[in-house]
Amino acid sequence: MAQALTRPWHAVRGAWQRSIQVRVITATLALSLIVVILLGTTLMRQISDGLLETKADSAVADASAGVDYAQRNLDAAADTASGSWSPLLSDITQSLTNRGNQPGSDALYEVVMLGSEDNAVQLASPGIPLEWVPGVIPETLREHVRGEERVFHTYTAIPDTSSGAPTGEIPALAVGGQVTAPTGDEYELYYLFPLTEQQAAIDLVRTALVTAGLLLLLLLGALAWLVTRQVVTPVRLAARIAERFSAGNLSERMAVRGRDDLARLAASFNQMAASLQHQIGQLEELSRMQQQFVSDVSHELRTPLTTVRMAADVLHESRETFDPVVHRSAELLQAQLDRFEALLNDLLEISRFDAGAAVLNAERHDLRDLVQSVIDAAEPLAERKGSQIVQEMPNHQCVAEIDSRRIERVLRNLVVNAVEHGEGNDVIVRVAADDNAVAVSVRDYGVGLKPGESSLVFHRFWRADRARARTTGGTGLGLSISLEDARLHGGWLQAWGEPGAGSQFRLTLPRRAGEDITTSPLTLVPADANDLGNGRLGVGGPYQSVTRTEAETPGPGAPEGTGRTGASDGAGTTGTTDAPHATGATDPQGSGSADAEVTRGG
Repeated sequence: MAQALTRPWHAVRGAWQRSIQVRVITATLALSLIVVILLGTTLMRQISDGLLETKADSAVADASAGVDYAQRNLDAAADTASGSWSPLLSDITQSLTNRGNQPGSDALYEVVMLGSEDNAVQLASPGIPLEWVPGVIPETLREHVRGEERVFHTYTAIPDTSSGAPTGEIPALAVGGQVTAPTGDEYELYYLFPLTEQQAAIDLVRTALVTAGLLLLLLLGALAWLVTRQVVTPVRLAARIAERFSAGNLSERMAVRGRDDLARLAASFNQMAASLQHQIGQLEELSRMQQQFVSDVSHELRTPLTTVRMAADVLHESRETFDPVVHRSAELLQAQLDRFEALLNDLLEISRFDAGAAVLNAERHDLRDLVQSVIDAAEPLAERKGSQIVQEMPNHQCVAEIDSRRIERVLRNLVVNAVEHGEGNDVIVRVAADDNAVAVSVRDYGVGLKPGESSLVFHRFWRADRARARTTGGTGLGLSISLEDARLHGGWLQAWGEPGAGSQFRLTLPRRAGEDITTSPLTLVPADANDLGNGRLGVGGPYQSVTRTEAETPGPGAPEGTGRTGASDGAGTTGTTDAPHATGATDPQGSGSADAEVTRGG
């Protein structure tokens, strides 16, 4: 039910966010509506006040003349007995009523004569029954009339008997004054003026203003739609053509009509598109030639490398019979040939990725077995470096559909790099899994990564410190190939680092090859990152940088905050959804950390 109620609101908000035309028309109509309401209210008030003031002036004048007429008749009476005033008062009331009756039309007013509290005289014209008098003539008006000898008026309402029975109320103007008999008795004379004509005029003006306001709103809305359509349509056309252009249809162009600003925009867009097409063509040709060159050179070097390898093997096996200088030369030749062969193999692998020829041979494997195999192979290097490789693996299986050869190569690169750059500190390898993904994180406590380097480590031939010697013979392509292997599986390979606090790499793979993943069982930013960073840096907040590959860009349905994050400056931090301080943070051990096995190697 709640979703059904919020669906129209989401549709309206989506249209507001997507369409400039909707926003312009809505803003125009809103501002126009405010202006129309203010203008209509002002006009209605002025017109109503004018009509009522005119009627009030006329009514006060008629009532004043009636009061004077009644007072003259009372003053001219010769009889001083108070009980004999009733016939005269009745004649005066009837005479005043007849003045307001015009043949063939409704009465202009009704007349009411009321005595004081001691003189209970109540006279009224035929249109006003006496029982209506207390409700028709307000008590406040009577108090003013009794208190001062002048004419007062106020607005009131009288029952509507046009259909034979009271069915509503008619607005009226009550005007009253005081008359005094020669004996000193005081009487109140009231005129009741129906305001039907004024009400009808006000209703007519109100209807006219509402109709004119609606027509004006429609006109302004139509004008806004027409104007914005003339402007937005070329922009939308340019957006569609740009989308086709970005999709690879480089021959798309905008139609140029006329010589106005929009025509110049279309012409400039076409010139830009033509220039981009030329530049992209050149880059594609250059990239194709580069890829072809790398592939050809890599294949062509195979034959001479095999020959040199055979000769070097012979020299290396006979090195004990050589003098010390030649002996050392044979060992150096063998080591550099190993490194050259590894570089050649990496170049061939990169050329396969560039050509789109890499094939994924996915089978179900327990990721813990691959991690254990890689750790066992890296133990000799860790011993030489004085490091220990700490394993934190769950007791349950972490099975996923993976290409074991490629994933083992990724893990080997991560572990060997951590040991080599760990400055003799421990290297922690964590494994975790949830319903949708499996993950491995490799944490070292070495020099870490400087601001911005977490996005550069995956570039080809990039080195964090070019002055450092590569004692293990790295080629500079390991992380680039690892990133491509992760993308081939539909997974993520991410890096985090702080200067002086070490670094952590996290590999996240879907349980089923090719499926989209939105979260990882392990956090990318370690739980101890802030403490180590603050302790070692000693200034401000530690730098935190998170790099996400294109493969992990969240798709539909991904939680908020799982997009890319950039690097901050040295004093700031950039968090992610996986960071310990961010929303949706998970335990650094990941799912299954409660029953994880921790073993120490080396």
